Amino acid sequence: MDVTLIILSAGNSTRFDYDVKKQWLRIGKKPLWLFVADRFNEFFSFKKTIITANPKEKRLYEKMCDYEIVPGDKERQFSLKNALEKVKTEYVLVSDVARTCVSKDIIYKLLNAKADCSAPFLKPVDTVVYEDKTIKRDKVKLIQTPQLSKTSLLKKALETDKIYTDERAAIESIGGKIEYIPGSEKLKKITYFADLDLPCLKPPSNDIFTGNGYDTHKFENNKKMILGGIEIDVPYGLKAHSDGDVIIHSLIDALLGAAGYGDIGEFFPDTDETYKNADSTELLKKIINILKTTGFEIINADISIIAEKPKLKNYKTKIQRNLSKLLNATVNVKATTNEKMGFVGRNEGIAVISNATLKYKDWYEDYNCRK
Repeated sequence: MDVTLIILSAGNSTRFDYDVKKQWLRIGKKPLWLFVADRFNEFFSFKKTIITANPKEKRLYEKMCDYEIVPGDKERQFSLKNALEKVKTEYVLVSDVARTCVSKDIIYKLLNAKADCSAPFLKPVDTVVYEDKTIKRDKVKLIQTPQLSKTSLLKKALETDKIYTDERAAIESIGGKIEYIPGSEKLKKITYFADLDLPCLKPPSNDIFTGNGYDTHKFENNKKMILGGIEIDVPYGLKAHSDGDVIIHSLIDALLGAAGYGDIGEFFPDTDETYKNADSTELLKKIINILKTTGFEIINADISIIAEKPKLKNYKTKIQRNLSKLLNATVNVKATTNEKMGFVGRNEGIAVISNATLKYKDWYEDYNCRK
């Protein structure tokens, strides 16, 4: 069988109640979305693997894998439709990233089913009440993913504004044949932080990541000078598309470098008028939030300012305290001259070198502490 795999991973984890989005929890060295995609591909040779991602995170996904990444949507069904546009195979296997511990047995049972859509299910073991009335629990099925569908029928079934919670319901609505296979408790969906007690999950690695950043800006008269988020009392500032905070720009690059996320220009291009005269402190806050929600924790930062002027002896501590508060981490700030050499020595501008250190957020320890 030629089958395409779709992993739906564009959700916002609003019910997960944790600093890190669930799809970005690190399982060893991999974010959960990549761990799940690789797990499927260990069990079966899919023609293609497609992963939906939050549009703002699509570029980050692409930096970490060779799978095809498509922008997702707020609704699961719309994310699925975006992915289906890329599917050319006769069959498509669709799973939610939160169904983490899929087994080879489940995949092959689905592939061997003879229907328009096959889906795993569990039988309820407790009494079932619907609208305050007890119903026969042997008539109830708790449906899971992944689900295997005929691609053409699934595409046809989704040509509607009606929202379906899974592929089975969509294909059923146009008269398609459904086959149910026994599911597994191991396929429990991760919805809340308390759902992380799954056998296939392991804690994040203890790796430490370092990155460096370098930035320079020329002086410009009659402009406010901002360094490290602190206003410097001089009659000149720094020429830039934003407010010219050369310290924060260098620091952002160091943080992104440690995470492997690229550079400041990829997030805040100077060709975008949105960032004209932007407050660099606000840009730093956005980067800190991206690191936080995608599974990183900042350990420390070390910053070297190279400038003949202005004299920063009375400002270094203020800058250090401000950045430390923003990063919620230890920050060290140093200042030196360039011994009258080069553009810095000629009093034409300022250069800054930054180094930052990150680690993975230890969700495993936090989970055990909450139990």
